[in-house]
Amino acid sequence: MKMTRINRTMALTLFGVLMSLATWAQGDKANRPSPPAMASGKVNGTNITINYGSPSVKGRPVWEASSTLAPYGKVWRSGANEATTFETDKDITVEGKALPAGKYGFFTIPGEKEWTVIFNKVSNQWGAFKYDQAQDILRVTAKPAKSAQMNERLVYDVTGKGVVLKWEHVELPIAIK
Repeated sequence: MKMTRINRTMALTLFGVLMSLATWAQGDKANRPSPPAMASGKVNGTNITINYGSPSVKGRPVWEASSTLAPYGKVWRSGANEATTFETDKDITVEGKALPAGKYGFFTIPGEKEWTVIFNKVSNQWGAFKYDQAQDILRVTAKPAKSAQMNERLVYDVTGKGVVLKWEHVELPIAIK
């Protein structure tokens, strides 16, 4: 079948539209208001990797019951956009409780004096909208601390003692062995 100039132009236009739609559907992660970030390191010879969206404070209340970012008493994706993921290549203990090697959805329930830290079997999900407590593999508690340093963007650090979530004037150390 011979392709005419009009058919070729239409085919190229359709191809361009489809490519634009595919790019839009994937999203431009680099230009998101809460860009993707990763923290990785070793804890006692174990590789730990955390992938998360890094939101900014932007003058908004973060740690309050009325917050729209990370309200007290509600499951939070512990980042922005896709749910945060936590991956370990070896079995570890988190706050003294066993967690098998694997990749997990990482959620928290912030509280003024204590947080619940959640490792969920479903690692690939958008936010916490379809979070299912029945899929939790481990829940532990950790105590937040006030930080003199302001962290405008949410960051995670993997240290020799575990993981630390830092945002605004709060740090949440999570012990790992």
